[in-house]
Amino acid sequence: MRKSGYRIYATLLGTAALFGLLIAKAAPASAEVVKLQADLKGSNEVPPNNSSGSGKAEASYDTETRTLTYTITFAGLSGPAMGAHFHGPSETGKNAGIALPFKTVVSPIQGTATLTENQAADLLAGKWYANIHTSLNPGGELRGQMVK
Repeated sequence: MRKSGYRIYATLLGTAALFGLLIAKAAPASAEVVKLQADLKGSNEVPPNNSSGSGKAEASYDTETRTLTYTITFAGLSGPAMGAHFHGPSETGKNAGIALPFKTVVSPIQGTATLTENQAADLLAGKWYANIHTSLNPGGELRGQMVK
């Protein structure tokens, strides 16, 4: 009788453990915050320019909320910034349309945005770049490809 009780207990315990493993396996992957950055330079523009300006784009993307938080800093431009935004999708060395405009052109540019699934996929695949435009360089004075 005692062996039978132990077997039932062991069977129940094993079943509970197996059920727990199945639930853990089926649970969605946990959210991740992905860090991205870019060095902004005139030599990254297409075509390149000889701007003495420089800058940095830093961002974090929350995969659960699809929220992008970014800070763009720059200095030494040929004149005041006339436009600033993320462009994409595009590989390094190619141009693309505006993917996400910034609300200001004054450094530091800070903001957040909720991305679509397609925008997020392009950003995480390295197909977005930050771009700062001036009147002397209307196609872009500083550019940097966003990478992990």
